[in-house]
Amino acid sequence: MSIDLQKTRNFGIVAHVDAGKTTTSERILFYTGMSHKIGEVHDGATVTDWMDQERERGITITAAAITCQWYKTGAEKTPENSTRFNIIDTPGHIDFTSEVKRSMRVLDGAVVVFDGVAGVEPQSETNWRYAEEASVPRLCFINKLDRTGASFERSYQSILNRLSKKACRLQIPIGEEDGHDGVVDVLEKKAFAFEGEMGIDVKEIDVPENLKADVDKYHDELVERIVEHDETMMEAFLEGNEPSLEDLKKTLRKAVIGNDIFPVLCGSALKNKGVQKVLDAVVDYLPSPLDLPPAKGTHPDTGDELERKADETEPFSALVFKLQTDPFVGQLSFFRVYSGKVTAGSYVYNVITGKKERVGRIVRLQADKREEVEEVSTGEIAAMVGMKEAKIGHTLCDQDNPIILEEMTFPEPVVSVRIEPKTKGDQEKMGIALAKLSDEDPTFKVSTDDETLETIISGMGELHLDIIVDRMKREFSVEADIGKPQVAYKETIKNESEAECKYVKQSGGRGQYGHVKIRLKPFPKPDADEDTPKNVTREEGYEFIDSIKGGVVPQEYIPAVRKGIKEAMERGIVAGYKMVDISAELYDGSYHDVDSSEVAFKIAGSQAFQDAAKRAKPVILEPIMKVEVNTPEQFMGDINGNISSKRGQVESMDDDGMGGKKISAKVPLSEMFGYTTTLRSMTEGRANAVMEFDHYAVVPQNVADEIKKMRGVPASAE
Repeated sequence: MSIDLQKTRNFGIVAHVDAGKTTTSERILFYTGMSHKIGEVHDGATVTDWMDQERERGITITAAAITCQWYKTGAEKTPENSTRFNIIDTPGHIDFTSEVKRSMRVLDGAVVVFDGVAGVEPQSETNWRYAEEASVPRLCFINKLDRTGASFERSYQSILNRLSKKACRLQIPIGEEDGHDGVVDVLEKKAFAFEGEMGIDVKEIDVPENLKADVDKYHDELVERIVEHDETMMEAFLEGNEPSLEDLKKTLRKAVIGNDIFPVLCGSALKNKGVQKVLDAVVDYLPSPLDLPPAKGTHPDTGDELERKADETEPFSALVFKLQTDPFVGQLSFFRVYSGKVTAGSYVYNVITGKKERVGRIVRLQADKREEVEEVSTGEIAAMVGMKEAKIGHTLCDQDNPIILEEMTFPEPVVSVRIEPKTKGDQEKMGIALAKLSDEDPTFKVSTDDETLETIISGMGELHLDIIVDRMKREFSVEADIGKPQVAYKETIKNESEAECKYVKQSGGRGQYGHVKIRLKPFPKPDADEDTPKNVTREEGYEFIDSIKGGVVPQEYIPAVRKGIKEAMERGIVAGYKMVDISAELYDGSYHDVDSSEVAFKIAGSQAFQDAAKRAKPVILEPIMKVEVNTPEQFMGDINGNISSKRGQVESMDDDGMGGKKISAKVPLSEMFGYTTTLRSMTEGRANAVMEFDHYAVVPQNVADEIKKMRGVPASAE
């Protein structure tokens, strides 16, 4: 059955942890008739947080996908008034940031939820940045205006100051804290109250007298902002004619889709105020799949740029953005269809693996429940059952019209722990469980320590790895012991240096001969729009420059030199950590007609790199975290002192809107393990902290000596 794309909205609900994102999603499900009772996060009874770990901890871990129908407030419930919503409720905790990033890739719009007391928080900034990168149009919803200390104006200013000057009030609240009774739409100059069971009845009421002046002022501001985006309207407006409400809404919609205006709405999801008007705004202002430019990709063989329009008649193309292991049906592969359609039982071509796979069944998701469908077409989000080879970021398409849609990139893990099965029986099961979990989550990596042969798991934080181990136990019945968390240190060089290596081996018969001269220097990150020269190969954190003239090293041996250097970078010079941000230039060398081989040049490249790196002032890098602590004022001195003792730097101290203080600091990750417990004991359990990865920085010499000692390297070794 084909759907009306004009009446389809694919959007996500994103926010900092605890801003009320899942509560908002639950209200949406209730008001759209998907669930007949509202689940609450604090009761552990929500639909979208369906994993045991989510319900126990009261946080969202995986993005949940929901399909539902919405009829605008006051509209008759007829098919022509219905809009189909495909909604993704994403996690807010920084450890599960990859869920947000990959969801942004397949969404057409987002509702960004803010806490009406705290305003913009660290994860709000990260999510906003992901939305900017993916050019996703956004609505802002300032939630929790019923809480003590809530302030719409302060939260709105924090959006303007920390996220975007393009934000603009579309609504203002009627009252705050205990007196929060509804919202006023400043564009329409209408006020609304939410009555009846769970606020289901939206009643238009008179604008309160004390707000009329504000409403007029903000209405004029908004109209001015809107008419800037239409020349004809602007001219009429300057002549004193205000455009009609219908024209204003049309132009505002265009501006929102173009990321020129971010409308700000308000309410309280928990107290059932304002959510229906947010859904109306999604219909009015967020894009349908038809409003967006065609999906871009490349031809797998020629590399030519290709486009796919949002049209059922175009060749099929879809992107896999999430994998989930289901105990009843096996692996679910979530995908977004960009063009064409796919039916259950047909075959699709996976461009990345070069293999065809049969689509067993297709299911549309209502969080943990699923509805089986025969066909999914352009603009829809659904999941396939039984895909064996598909991984996150893979493109599925029609084999006769292949295309590779833009791939996804994810942050590197910053914390590692050693893990071992409790019994011999768990050994094999653990391998299978870890493989499945790393397929599901691109920021979770599994590796083996070459020296000890122990299994090492790496992720975005302690909570991330805790959840992984917990899931292994519950979903795969694997008991495992884990070691202490280890920081993902890296190494780099500070200076330039050169080295030469002549690898010659003579042992009867054909010998080995490889001779290279290389130059190393620190590699600054190139600009995103900078073209890479033809003689340069760039990978993450590594640049190789081929400056060979006159064939002194034959062309066929140059990739071997590059590979030798790359492999040597995996084992650092100072303490054996992976080396990054290095530019290596091969500028001279020689070869032997008979004895030269790829192996000889690979070894020569590796040894030359090690010699040069030792002379280029190698250093250890450590991850630095951005930490934000909310605390009552009397504990500020203790917290600041504690941060300083952890080699941290306090960057700012502001009021948090609740009579307390918000401390922002940058602290090395190695000092932050177990910080939550320390903070609780220091502040009688009244302070809380959130942290996220910020950047890598050089470790001080005394810390570098400690790290070397831990790795069994003599402190004097450079």
